[in-house]
Amino acid sequence: MTKYELDGKVVLITGGTGGLGSATARALISRGARVGIVDLHPQTPEIATRISPSAAVGVTADVCAPDALHDAVALICERFGRVDVAIANAGVMGRGSTFRTMPAPAAEKVLAVNINGVINTVNAAMKQVVANQGQIVLISSVFAFLNGTGAIPYAMSKAAVEQLGRGLRVELAQHGVSATTAYFSLIQTDMIRHGVDEDPTIAELLSRTAPRPLLKRIEPDQAAHAVAHAIEHRSPRVIRPARWTPLSVLRGLINPVIDARLARDPAVRALLRKLEAR
Repeated sequence: MTKYELDGKVVLITGGTGGLGSATARALISRGARVGIVDLHPQTPEIATRISPSAAVGVTADVCAPDALHDAVALICERFGRVDVAIANAGVMGRGSTFRTMPAPAAEKVLAVNINGVINTVNAAMKQVVANQGQIVLISSVFAFLNGTGAIPYAMSKAAVEQLGRGLRVELAQHGVSATTAYFSLIQTDMIRHGVDEDPTIAELLSRTAPRPLLKRIEPDQAAHAVAHAIEHRSPRVIRPARWTPLSVLRGLINPVIDARLARDPAVRALLRKLEAR
């Protein structure tokens, strides 16, 4: 397949001021792209200017507000003339909890940002992406196929993103548009620091859910360059660390075994009781 040249392309990135978002913006700019950074952070325009005063523009917008995203796309088009690639990166994890004891608003927030926010991003950019035979990139997670105990809404949302990516890849192929789904494990970002590292119970539960070698951390720059490489090759999926690939491929066989083991594990039950006692 002919390489998709990023030089001269315009890329929209939601959640673009965070660790992965800003790293991805820099990786794309280094390949000649221009980037529209969309984020809830009130200083998004200033942050974008610091990343690149000439190749980046920042727009403060909430991915849960469809009209705001349409306005953001219009502003990016006004500045750079088009949008070729849309990266739906914005996401939240929420505080660790069992689903039984989780306040409904907490679950709703995760689903609103991680599912509705992705849908809103795709819808806002779709006309431009199709017109330019570009790409949609969705940031999912290994939680799309890992047992999400202790963080069920987050795992649900990432599984939904996976299904959106698969469906879009088929539906948009006739228009010359491709869709990439990215599955990352633990990236050294504020979301992981606050959601996992500052919560010993969740950290221990995660170590029980997945084999320790699979929980190797990666830096935002590593994930960002993996995304850029996937765009350049119109890859349908990217998984980092790559050691997660066998579990992704064999999930239909392996997951029932893992789920049964977790349901019987006394240590997992003890950790879940800790979460429920909060």
